[in-house]
Amino acid sequence: MAILTRILCACTLAGAATSAFAQAPVNTSTDANVNPTAARQQAQEIAKGDPARWYRDDPAEQTLRKELGAALQEAQNACRKVPTAERKSCAAEARATWQRETAQLGKPMPRQ
Repeated sequence: MAILTRILCACTLAGAATSAFAQAPVNTSTDANVNPTAARQQAQEIAKGDPARWYRDDPAEQTLRKELGAALQEAQNACRKVPTAERKSCAAEARATWQRETAQLGKPMPRQ
């Protein structure tokens, strides 16, 4: 369950970072920011139930790296929808969040 908690934290941070720069509220928590092909694949995976990988130890933390990459991609997609003048700073913040979260891999997460 620790990996799931990390994934949720990473997705929340990525979404919060991108919406902070938008003049108008940008809802980054919808599937509108997900590539349609990826959305179809996600829907098929969700229909099958929880993947077994969520309940295995992942010493290389490959799953979390994949989820952080997906969160970065969603944040970048959201940045493309903000006004042109704010896109560069939005994208920079998304990358900074990704780098910060990636650097935290392997470190214990604080208890909430």
